[in-house]
Amino acid sequence: MSPAGAPRVGELDVLRGFALFGILVVNALLMAGPYTVFGGGPGAPVPDRVAAWLVTALVTAKFYVLFSFLFGYSFVLQARSARRAGTAFAPRHLRRTAGLFVLGAAHAALLYPGDVLTTYAVLALVLYGLSGLTVRAAVRLAAALLVLLATLLLGYGLLTVALTEPATATAYAPRAAERVAAYRGDAASVLGTHLRDLPAAIGTDLLYAPAMLAAFLGGLAAAKSRLAERRGRDRAWLRRTALRGLPYGLAGGVIAACCACGPLDSRWFLVGQAATVLTAPALATSYACGLLLLLLRWAGNRVPAAAGVLAAAGRMALSHYLTQSLVLAWVFSGYGLGLHGRAGTVAVLTGCVLLYAVQLALGARLSARMRYGPAEYVLRAVTRGRRSGAIRRRVTTPVWTAPPPVARAGREQCAAPPEDGARRAP
Repeated sequence: MSPAGAPRVGELDVLRGFALFGILVVNALLMAGPYTVFGGGPGAPVPDRVAAWLVTALVTAKFYVLFSFLFGYSFVLQARSARRAGTAFAPRHLRRTAGLFVLGAAHAALLYPGDVLTTYAVLALVLYGLSGLTVRAAVRLAAALLVLLATLLLGYGLLTVALTEPATATAYAPRAAERVAAYRGDAASVLGTHLRDLPAAIGTDLLYAPAMLAAFLGGLAAAKSRLAERRGRDRAWLRRTALRGLPYGLAGGVIAACCACGPLDSRWFLVGQAATVLTAPALATSYACGLLLLLLRWAGNRVPAAAGVLAAAGRMALSHYLTQSLVLAWVFSGYGLGLHGRAGTVAVLTGCVLLYAVQLALGARLSARMRYGPAEYVLRAVTRGRRSGAIRRRVTTPVWTAPPPVARAGREQCAAPPEDGARRAP
């Protein structure tokens, strides 16, 4: 990757490109049908059930945590970029947030009600209000949010186990059949279903917003402490961190899979969600550190081809995310093939691998011609919001956006990330 002591923006792009695959898998299973994410309905093949169990244990929520962490990290990079450009960060951030919200709202209405962009936009405003926190305070607040949400889910989940009966596939079948028919209908039917699903989707986003904000705060704290610059090439630290988080994260994933996909019944779902909230960050951290270790082992002082491809995807993460939803909506809804409820879990996962491979290949080719994807260019234009020939002026910016003080003789200093690197954050 980059030389020792250089900024780690390239590594952040690689991690963002890596996270896109996990997000694709989860969204595809949710969009494919009412039962696909759980391995299919009654009588589903064993391979589909096993695949769904493994996805829940190893993928679900983990990659969203990583992506949210990188969003928080990028927030600091964008603030530093604004400072170097001599422009006020607040107006930039507000315009960027508004642009992200509009994109998310269109995405939710037209393609996928489970959109996270609108939630990211709202929480980005909260993050700006909390940006003055110290590293230690940000970490403590993030931990408190996770514990609070997990406690809420666990308490409600245990009450559900104690006071309700398991939901049967027979009882859910009429509602599932109605949704399948709606998604297989024409474009108006699909759009109407999306709009009807939006209130429930917004409620779910509000419920899990503390976990997203916690990941944002983790990224904020990491960027303020320049974690990537200090530890991005520290093999011993990466190995130690990956191994420490792996058992804890895997244990939580197993609990979540048992609660969602069996052998426990549907009443245990929220208990599994509580375990996911507490342990997904650990597994996401292990994944990230493990990937960086692999890159360091392969690369030496040169960038391996795989890292370059992932980094290109990471720089176009927003475009890839929207493209994934567009393709999935065309495949599974009445917009196109109308395969909603007709594809098994294994088939959907196979399609995800193919789609991701095509995206990586196209992203690598596009990166040779353009620096960002179409969606990134639009969002950057909205963010800058500057007329041609506008006059720049010096502004006062938060102290945490400043580069580190000049090191004294004999002490090592980490360089601040360059402006072009900071601009890569989607």
